[in-house]
Amino acid sequence: MKQRKILVTGALPYANGELHLGHLMEAIQTDIWVRLQKLRGHDCICVCADDAHGTAIMLSAESQGISPEQLIETVKQHHQRDFADFLVEFDNYHSTHSEENRLLTESIYKALDANGHINRRRIKQLYDPEKKLFLADRYITGTCPKCNAEDQYGDNCEVCGSTYSPAELINPRSSISGATPIEKESEHFFFALPVFRDMLKKWTRSGALQEPVANKLSEWLDEGLQEWDISRDAPYFGFEIPDAPGKYFYVWVDAPIGYMASFKNLCDRSDYNFDDYWKPDQDTELYHFIGKDIINFHTLLWPAMLTSAGYRKPTAVYAHGFLTVDGTKMSKSRGTFINARTYLDHLNPEYLRYFLAAKLSSGIDDLDLNLEDFAQRVNSDLVGKVVNIASRCAGFISKGFAGSLAKKLDDKELIAAIQAAKNEITEHFEQREYGKAIRLIMALADKANQYINDKQPWVIAKTDKQSPQLQEICSTGINAFRLLICYLKPVLPRMAQQAEEFLAIEPLQWDDIDRLLLDHKINKFKPLMTRVEADKVQAMVDATKQEYAQQQAAKTQSTETDSSGLEPEIDFADFTKVDLRVAKIVAAEQVAGADKLLKLQLDLGLDDEGSPLTRTVFSGIKSAYRPDDLVGMLTVVVANLKPRKMKFGVSEGMILAAGPGGKDIWLLEPHSGAQAGMRIT
Repeated sequence: MKQRKILVTGALPYANGELHLGHLMEAIQTDIWVRLQKLRGHDCICVCADDAHGTAIMLSAESQGISPEQLIETVKQHHQRDFADFLVEFDNYHSTHSEENRLLTESIYKALDANGHINRRRIKQLYDPEKKLFLADRYITGTCPKCNAEDQYGDNCEVCGSTYSPAELINPRSSISGATPIEKESEHFFFALPVFRDMLKKWTRSGALQEPVANKLSEWLDEGLQEWDISRDAPYFGFEIPDAPGKYFYVWVDAPIGYMASFKNLCDRSDYNFDDYWKPDQDTELYHFIGKDIINFHTLLWPAMLTSAGYRKPTAVYAHGFLTVDGTKMSKSRGTFINARTYLDHLNPEYLRYFLAAKLSSGIDDLDLNLEDFAQRVNSDLVGKVVNIASRCAGFISKGFAGSLAKKLDDKELIAAIQAAKNEITEHFEQREYGKAIRLIMALADKANQYINDKQPWVIAKTDKQSPQLQEICSTGINAFRLLICYLKPVLPRMAQQAEEFLAIEPLQWDDIDRLLLDHKINKFKPLMTRVEADKVQAMVDATKQEYAQQQAAKTQSTETDSSGLEPEIDFADFTKVDLRVAKIVAAEQVAGADKLLKLQLDLGLDDEGSPLTRTVFSGIKSAYRPDDLVGMLTVVVANLKPRKMKFGVSEGMILAAGPGGKDIWLLEPHSGAQAGMRIT
């Protein structure tokens, strides 16, 4: 088999928030395909990056009092951590806010311009006079001009479904400042997309796209293409257009170029050659995995830009549908808009990897995560079928034969039948028909379990625990288990690794399906996967609801501040309820799994009866202090704050600190003459 050279990209998550299960569906789909290629011995590279530009990031950073650079770096760390904990592996994970991306974006733009594919003209847009910012449609709200529904966005009405221009809104206002927008003119830069209509008609029907996608694009191409506005006016967080001060590349210009930039960053640190994968007529393959909501960017604008700039087009673009939960769109209030970290706080990531694999196909239909079906399928298939085969056979091998498998099988036909499914399973995975592959694998697991039921090794063991027949039956079962694990390895890499340790073998490769495991000593079996517990699923939903409630409460509280930005006034009587005391930090330690928290042990002196008064407090000051440096310091603590139960333990108070965040957090340290227990009045 000839080794293929493949470059795969996953769609770039936006660097303005945490990953949720919708992101994970796409990443897991991509990861399974890439792992298959690597197990088959192909040279397959997978790159991704954070999409780090745009007005939303600029405004979000501003609201948090930090720079956009600080925001995107923090979010990138969270994204990388969450992907890794879901066992999604990238050969490189980068950012679109990188030097590689800036240079490539400028180079491609200059090529488009030199080829006559950039046009300039003045246009009118709505402008926020208070924020001094041109407003994208989503930042304009008002009354629908068709049905008079209030609080509708600037491009469409969610009540009657009408579409319109922002200028048609009744009583439009900026959702950023609340100001009434004014119309203002500025010069914009446009990519001449209609020039590439014939090329796109041919390429979209070349087999590079799923048929439903090609059909939809055919409608758009027949209607005619419009020039694409690729510029935005300052202020904007992104790359400035060369020789055009105050003009920036629209985020969707440099976002797909981010694929190239991430790969270029990898090339600069490895033996890979950039041109081998991005120049035309190379013996390499390029695949993009994306959501169906960004098809137009990846299948019209992107291939046209690549063609103009002298680069190759993708071998294929694979689109998928959206993730729904319990049959409806993900909802924060219902607890079904589940963040990646919230899931990981409660459930095994391989549960989700398996469930999604069992449901995914090559189509673009939405996929529903039914939480009851989720638990039942994992428990039935993985625990009740696959792991069950090993657990039913391993004990007899361990006790009766010192862990040694037989030199021959009891049922060669069963094992041959499992091996014979290799080509069909491979093709299903290759074509992204994961659900079909899983159904076939589980049918084989059923056969293996039926074989064990028929042979009843436990009956044989009652009379002769060292019977050669018992050893051969159980060795047949262990070989069936090994083959099934190999088939599932792209989906369940961690369970596969645990199975490899149990079997005492080298990491499985796809060709190992063609071989048997005989006359070989295995290790003692340990449970490979526990059942999904309904209470943990519910706890995940409840935690999501709680997060949403806290966000809503914070929003409500923020709207109640006065014009100076201060919280609502309180009475003096309210203030006197706060018991402020000087505390000595006697111990401080990191909190496993927490990004911001330190665990502090505080000495507050003696209580009214002369007994030592202590508090355990979790404080979000990890970014500014090392635990060892805190020991011995004095700080001010709210001593009578109601204890709060947290994931990491119970916090019995609150220390006082000030600052904008990050490394700039300062404990409110009393003067050197203060002592633990002293009240602050």
